[in-house]
Amino acid sequence: MAPGVRQRLWTFGGTAPGPVLRGRVGDTFEITLVNDGSTGHSADFHAGAPAPDRPMRTIQPGESLVYRFTATRSGVWMYHCATMPMSLHIASGMFGAVVIDPPGLPAVDREYLLVQSGLYLGGRGGTADPAKVAELRPDAVVFNGYAAQYAHAPLDARAGERVRIWVLAAGPDRPSAFHVVGGQFDTVFAEGAYRLRPDSAEQGGAQVLDLAPAAGGFVELAFPEPGTYPFVSHVMSDAERGARGAFAVREEGAAGNGR
Repeated sequence: MAPGVRQRLWTFGGTAPGPVLRGRVGDTFEITLVNDGSTGHSADFHAGAPAPDRPMRTIQPGESLVYRFTATRSGVWMYHCATMPMSLHIASGMFGAVVIDPPGLPAVDREYLLVQSGLYLGGRGGTADPAKVAELRPDAVVFNGYAAQYAHAPLDARAGERVRIWVLAAGPDRPSAFHVVGGQFDTVFAEGAYRLRPDSAEQGGAQVLDLAPAAGGFVELAFPEPGTYPFVSHVMSDAERGARGAFAVREEGAAGNGR
């Protein structure tokens, strides 16, 4: 979770966030959920729209089910365990992202995905504290499961490159206000629609991608010059809890770190 901090998680596929799925509108996804844990679990994929009764049912340890859906709309969609108490199952690590590209999505030089979530620490090496979850008191708010990891190992880019950053606010209860310090977004896509595009007549810009819990989208920008560009959730107390990182921007054509 952070240097010297360990937490026992409930996961999809052994990681928190769970595996990222990606496709296009019209793609059919088939997921086999196997419960190899010690309590009941389930799955809810927001990227599809089946009747919840059967595919989202809780299965007990040793059971499995097949979850199938066709993506009919673009966006970055959350999936999560839907077994009650749902907040605790999400806070324990059972969430992830499905990226469905908007039709005609242009190529960019680099793409990153940041899934924001809260950590509600129990005892050392223990599981999430349900009281903290119920009281909305996260110990940390993180991108991709680890506090401030991209402050210590910044994401790579070159000056002048076009960078797309997908963001999902997985919660279970904290919003995200994604902001790049020193950066301005010329493209903003949130919850299925473009708010801003570089070819718009207004030639406006955006400073933040604001996302309620479970919401997702992406922003694009180009860094004008080399340097270190921090990024945060501009809910500043959450940035101070770990929802922060940086882009290490090199000169155009300079060798990178292989990320």
